[in-house]
Amino acid sequence: MTERQPRIVHLDDTSPNRRRGGDLRAMLTPATCGATSGFMGLALIQPGERIGEHYHPYSEEFVFVVSGRLEVDLDGETHPLRPDQGLLIPVDVRHRFRNVGDTEARMVFHLGPLAPRPELGHVDTEVTETVEAGASAPPDPAGARA
Repeated sequence: MTERQPRIVHLDDTSPNRRRGGDLRAMLTPATCGATSGFMGLALIQPGERIGEHYHPYSEEFVFVVSGRLEVDLDGETHPLRPDQGLLIPVDVRHRFRNVGDTEARMVFHLGPLAPRPELGHVDTEVTETVEAGASAPPDPAGARA
């Protein structure tokens, strides 16, 4: 059995993913560090931007707001999120995030456990402006396996 080694991943080593709005950076994933129980990343959301509504049929999502002012809709109910606040989003709960402040918002996210296959881990329930505008988006690295 091969022992996994610790791996440090810098934000600059990740590619922007704007497919669902904002700039989602999947940092610690099966592909980047051999994670087996979930994945972690950072969302960078500019003033007025949003991350489109979606849900995760296999994973809980943990979020922690590092900076900025956000609102989150959970199954249609709006809640404010501020720096130094965390949130657990249960499996199957529809959610979207909006930056309602005048500075960039940064939010750490972690999902676990992993879905059986990456394409099963995330279900979009609305189209974001980025996709509507016809912008090309890179493949979703969040659930990619090495």
